[in-house]
Amino acid sequence: MIDPLAEVVGLLRPGARYSKVVVGAGAWRVRRADAGLPFYAVVLEGACQLTVDSQPPLALQAGDFVLVPAAQPFTNSSATPPAADVPDVPPTQLPDGTYRVGDPDGPPDVRLLVGHCTFGSPDAALLVSLLPQLVHVRGEPRLTALVQLLIDETRAGRPARDEVLARLLEVLLIEVLRSTRGTAASPGLVRGLADARLAAALRAVHEQPARAWTIEAMAKEAALSRSAFFERFSRAVGVAPMSYLLAWRMALARKLLRDDSLAVADVAERVGYSSASTFSVAFTRHAGQPPARYGRSA
Repeated sequence: MIDPLAEVVGLLRPGARYSKVVVGAGAWRVRRADAGLPFYAVVLEGACQLTVDSQPPLALQAGDFVLVPAAQPFTNSSATPPAADVPDVPPTQLPDGTYRVGDPDGPPDVRLLVGHCTFGSPDAALLVSLLPQLVHVRGEPRLTALVQLLIDETRAGRPARDEVLARLLEVLLIEVLRSTRGTAASPGLVRGLADARLAAALRAVHEQPARAWTIEAMAKEAALSRSAFFERFSRAVGVAPMSYLLAWRMALARKLLRDDSLAVADVAERVGYSSASTFSVAFTRHAGQPPARYGRSA
């Protein structure tokens, strides 16, 4: 059976950027307005607060894992942040490689692993749009174990390091995203898959992207009426059913053009278009260039 979540993460081609351990004491705040990379954090000990873009502050405690798949401004602070007019002080690197924020002399009351990863796919923005904007997982020991493997591999410098890191990150992302099923995840593919009715339709779309899908056909897979399916899908996934189908078809088309060097007509057929010309118009509108040119440049 096709797993939509694994497909999306696989196409993202995650890679390791860097990670670091941060300890905090007292009142502190670190703002990142131009992070530019997907961000994750694990609270190893203590508690702190995370505010992503304009969302309400999120109270984090030991064992929590947070993933922000799309690059967004965020603020990380102590559980009780300093006053707004108190200037931010950047973290200080210690001799053991960790970073310290807040009171330089007081006993640490929080310890974090924070890091950035990269998505190697040229279609990363398109694929990330299918994921939740913020993922918060609590009480999952498997994640902590995976993160520890990631840290060890980053520091060890063993042969095939980059390949191993890429695989570990892929497993970590899938584990993080599937751990949010049944929770209050923000709209996206993960939340859609947590709904058994919608999951049936999503799997069918991923298994048969070339099928002549309509909303009625998707609704039938979900055993829902057309109107109920449309409303339920749009609320959970964050986009309308046909918009999701288009995004997924375009992601597949780019991969086929880039990696398999197929003729435009063959790609059109594989992603559900009746003719190369119809596909070319849709692809050009979506990618900003004709598929033949995209394939050559890729």
